Amino acid sequence: MPETADAVLRDQLEDEREKLVEQLGRLGHGDAAPSDGGLDFDENFADSGQVTAERGEADAIAGQLEDTLAEIDEALAKFDAGTYGQCEQCGQRIGDARLEAMPAARYCIDHASRPH
Repeated sequence: MPETADAVLRDQLEDEREKLVEQLGRLGHGDAAPSDGGLDFDENFADSGQVTAERGEADAIAGQLEDTLAEIDEALAKFDAGTYGQCEQCGQRIGDARLEAMPAARYCIDHASRPH
């Protein structure tokens, strides 16, 4: 993939990373969490079960966002190491179309569907 295409993918990863950090902060997770603790759950609400469910849902969403953030951080580290775009399983170049669709892809199409 030409250097300019790699630069575009890196920019996309950095933009996505910024959005994820912001979303995690709004949920009260991560370094960007507001000092007031993020989402406000009314502890005096009549249905404490609903509050617990909503807090659990927010934590689950935050967990997914944190996983995605970790994948993006790994991809950005690979740019710095000069290994971006190499399959972690076989070491071959990941196809350009796959990287365009999934810039944080870790595996080539052949190894993506296999258990790791």
